[in-house]
Amino acid sequence: MEERRRIGYSVQREVLDEGAVDDMAEKSYSKTPLFEKLRESVRCSGPSLKSCLLSRIPILSWLPRYPIRQNALGDLISGLSVGIMQLPQGMAYALLASVPPVFGLYSSFYPVLIYFIFGTSKHISIGTYAVMSVMIGGVTERLAPDSNFMLWDNETNSSIVDIVSRDAERVRVAAAVTFFSGLIQILLGLVQFGFVVTYLSEPLVRGYTTGAAIHVIVSQLKYTIGINPVRYSGPLSLIYTVLEVCYLVPQTNIGTLVVSIVAIISLILAKELNAYLSKKLPITIPVELLGVVIATVISWQVNLNEKYGVDVVGHIPSGLQPPVLPAVSLFGQVFGDAFALSVVGYGIAISLGRIFALKYGYTVDSNQELIALGLSNTFGGIFQCFAISCSMSRTMVQESTGGKTQVAGALSAIVILIITLWIGVLFEDLPKAVLAAIIYVNLHGMIKQFMDIPSLWRSNKVDMMVWVVTFIFTVLLNPDLGLAASIAFSILTIIFRTQLPKYSLLGHVPNTDIYRPLEEYSQVRQVPGILIFRSSATLYFANAEMYQNALGEKSGIDIIKVLSAKKKLEDKRKRHEKKNAQKQKKTNKVDMEGESKKEEKKDIAFIEMEGEPDPSLPRAIVLDLSPVNFLDSVGVKTLCRIRKDYGEIGIEVVLASCQTGVMENLHAGGFFNEKVTKSCLFSTVHDAVLYCQASRGQSQHKEITETYF
Repeated sequence: MEERRRIGYSVQREVLDEGAVDDMAEKSYSKTPLFEKLRESVRCSGPSLKSCLLSRIPILSWLPRYPIRQNALGDLISGLSVGIMQLPQGMAYALLASVPPVFGLYSSFYPVLIYFIFGTSKHISIGTYAVMSVMIGGVTERLAPDSNFMLWDNETNSSIVDIVSRDAERVRVAAAVTFFSGLIQILLGLVQFGFVVTYLSEPLVRGYTTGAAIHVIVSQLKYTIGINPVRYSGPLSLIYTVLEVCYLVPQTNIGTLVVSIVAIISLILAKELNAYLSKKLPITIPVELLGVVIATVISWQVNLNEKYGVDVVGHIPSGLQPPVLPAVSLFGQVFGDAFALSVVGYGIAISLGRIFALKYGYTVDSNQELIALGLSNTFGGIFQCFAISCSMSRTMVQESTGGKTQVAGALSAIVILIITLWIGVLFEDLPKAVLAAIIYVNLHGMIKQFMDIPSLWRSNKVDMMVWVVTFIFTVLLNPDLGLAASIAFSILTIIFRTQLPKYSLLGHVPNTDIYRPLEEYSQVRQVPGILIFRSSATLYFANAEMYQNALGEKSGIDIIKVLSAKKKLEDKRKRHEKKNAQKQKKTNKVDMEGESKKEEKKDIAFIEMEGEPDPSLPRAIVLDLSPVNFLDSVGVKTLCRIRKDYGEIGIEVVLASCQTGVMENLHAGGFFNEKVTKSCLFSTVHDAVLYCQASRGQSQHKEITETYF
């Protein structure tokens, strides 16, 4: 590898403090009044109205310019492929939501059309999603448990579940929480709250989806082995459900278990074959659809339901459901669930949207995405859909089969519409075990995320901790509470990292104006008589005291002890002076003067450091504030106290590399006064060092090129 060429350069200028820089750059102190800002924000003109309309309804800007020749064929093939995938996945994920399978088809139709109009991502596939579905399922089974719909069967002399009434109530609950989550998303989008996703770091999202995948797997065990366990809710519900399933394993339906095993193995082999042939085939083979069709035909021919007791999908109504207003009375009971759904759904969609936007060179509006998803869920809730988001598997298919724009999503919705109107009834004999198998196979990507742990261990142990803790919280506390606890833990890690920063003394790199930590570089030298101190984090109330303590440890100065000793010395001197003054009135003046001189000599020797500073102490301290991006009132007071305390023992304290926001914080916090001006602030550490050297007797206007020491 060719050695990097070093280019020499020199800079000649005077040492500049922040006051001089402001004068040279002619800093403007004028600010726009708040009233003027408000008036400007509500002012409406033709161009601004058009811009607002196009940003809120993106289809108006891109559809009229849609390039048919370049994109139509790819979008058509992609739409058909994704629509075919939506059929089995929609029905399967409806089981996760604990609603009849046909409502999964509705959820793959209405929200997709709404996103087509209002969404800004060209590649993500909106529709049912496993994590969202299992969260919905937790709400529906909590508010509409089987125990609320028990009927007495006179023929069997036992209690049975009124399935029709139960499913109707669960659909009502799912629609209400979906509608409410949509309203929350719209509200967050309108107040420009898209940055909320920044609290969902990648380790947190991946740990959360992995934990949710465990919930999904456990929830489908009853369809896999043909049992009917009690589903628990609340913390540790997953553990109780697993124990319940283990208890009921002896009651396994052999026919259902055989169907599950055959379906899982067949789907895995077919997907592996599909991946192997993907480069040779123009479109991917619709493995899941073929599996659903074959399983339905076999179930119908063999009559698996009546002969072997294999649970099937059952009645699928033709056509679409009429709109129904959501049950507003349920909003109070589902607020936490609705907020969790809104955040999780948005976080997953915007993460995938940004990945493909970066890949294909366009932008995704985070706030508009919130509004688009909110409208999709709100409109979907009116038509009895359950909450949707973006599916990774369908998005990959949409992109790999040539999808270029949102038109592919609209075409997939049309495919679902055709299936719902005329073809859906053909799948009434489909075993639910096959839908569970489809869910298992589609979760393999989430299960592979366990490999994140060793990777994060090598790269960032804090991120690994966030991943593991998020996974544990999600598994133990359920997805809704797990998400809240995980976000809280993630924020705590940020607080701990800012509260426990790394403190360093900086030294000079020879023949440069660069400063680096002394303990990390062997050729870095400390500037004689000047101590340069830096913290790796910002300065605020949580670490202000630690900042002062670390400065004392690094400098070797116990400032409290020194100031206390000085104060005692001054008090002692005052007492001696007062005592001597009283003695002068009562004794001989000559003798008293002689005695007074002895006492004064003794006192002066005791505080000799005031006249001649201790050579072991630095003459100046430079506080490098380059990592500090804000200062609160406690941080400003801390800097004031440091300047005052060290100034009292003859050590000058100056600040360097202050950001603009920090300068404003210093102004607002009262750091400056008649004695303290911007002359103690410098744009670079090197300027501050040169100033401190000049203040010891050198010319303050010495040029930088002459001072590489």
